[in-house]
Amino acid sequence: MSDVAVAGAEHRAVAKFLRRMMPILVLMLLVNNLDRTNVGFIQDELRADVGVGATAYGLGAGLFFIGYALFEVPSNMLLERFGARVWLTRIMITWGLVIVAMCFIHNVTMFYVLRFLLGVAEAGFFPGAMLYITQWLPDASRGRATAIFLGGSAAAGIVTGPVTGALLELHGAGGVAGWRWMFGLEGTFSVIVGIIAGFFLVSRIEDARWLSAEEKSALRTAVTRDEAERERAPKVSRLRLMFHPQVALLTGAFFAMTLTGYAITFWLPSLIEEIKGLSPFEVGLLAAVPAIASMIAMYSMSHFTDRSPDRRPFLAVTLLLSAIGTYLATLGSPWFGLAAITLAGVGSKCAATLFWPMAQSGLDLRIAAPGLALVNSIGNLGGFVSPFLFGYLKDTTGSTNGGLYTLSAASLLAIVAARYIRGARAGDAPLTATAADAGTEQPRVA
Repeated sequence: MSDVAVAGAEHRAVAKFLRRMMPILVLMLLVNNLDRTNVGFIQDELRADVGVGATAYGLGAGLFFIGYALFEVPSNMLLERFGARVWLTRIMITWGLVIVAMCFIHNVTMFYVLRFLLGVAEAGFFPGAMLYITQWLPDASRGRATAIFLGGSAAAGIVTGPVTGALLELHGAGGVAGWRWMFGLEGTFSVIVGIIAGFFLVSRIEDARWLSAEEKSALRTAVTRDEAERERAPKVSRLRLMFHPQVALLTGAFFAMTLTGYAITFWLPSLIEEIKGLSPFEVGLLAAVPAIASMIAMYSMSHFTDRSPDRRPFLAVTLLLSAIGTYLATLGSPWFGLAAITLAGVGSKCAATLFWPMAQSGLDLRIAAPGLALVNSIGNLGGFVSPFLFGYLKDTTGSTNGGLYTLSAASLLAIVAARYIRGARAGDAPLTATAADAGTEQPRVA
């Protein structure tokens, strides 16, 4: 085929992937975020029915990320072995079953154990989905796909509040507490979506019946070309690359983003409840405001950043917005606080949209799977630190202002780290070896 014909076939193949695979991935991520964050709406219920105080709530909310971090790297390696169709659906069905089990919580220990097990069950889903996109799309198309995928996270913020609030209104139906209805129904839905996903996901380009032979060839050639670019780097051990300073920068920057993101996720409902006279459903509706603003900002920004030769200035601006928003949330009325948290949420979500294409482009192909998993798992420990810190401060000082100041400082530090991230600017080489590693022959990574 001519170059024009190949380019056309590649364009059609990418469009078909976005049209056929991305909707199910977005739905899975939406449900994923809903199931890990729905506890943010039942703090008062857990305190009254189970005896979970603010510190215990923060610890339980954060224990999810300990299980997530411990099992994410091996989970992502198993995805490489079994393929996305088997492994991503296995992850989703398993976490749905854990969510169903949470409707039977009767004490603080059960709350801790099941939150930890939920992290174990979900481990590997997000970096696995990101790796799946990397295996299917060339570098030039991944920014748009990543923005679409992360839109599922923003959409989860929009639907989690209203859906969870509506389910909480079932309180007393059949003599069952509303929060137990919430866990049972949302967990069952997760299992159903996981089963359905198994019929739609296609693990390899060659197995896609909806692509023509020419489209398969063009897409595989484009992906292979990008892989070859990264394969030109000297052969180095996977362990060395995983602990390269660039990986540390990626992990540190992402840790700061998750601190803010999960502080908003787990504590926003309680901040909104300071506005007196709201029903659970109304609290849920207001909790969707930051997510709506974030989604609009993410999609608007992606049109500019995908064409930009350097994403780092955009990342710095979004992190600055996050820092300003969390600081302003310590001032003024609850309504002003909601506006400030909305600003912080926009900055945090937009920063994540910029961050992941940079991480994908900056990692050597031979450590893409464990590298992305390492960055995501350790970075996501911010999801442990943030809710626990906020819960402890609320119990000991009666205020979360100290936590908000910490988030502002973390976002400012992340701006410094982002300045030195590779893969953010055209011409940057992907993360490879240090000069001392060059020329050192290592066993090929399977």
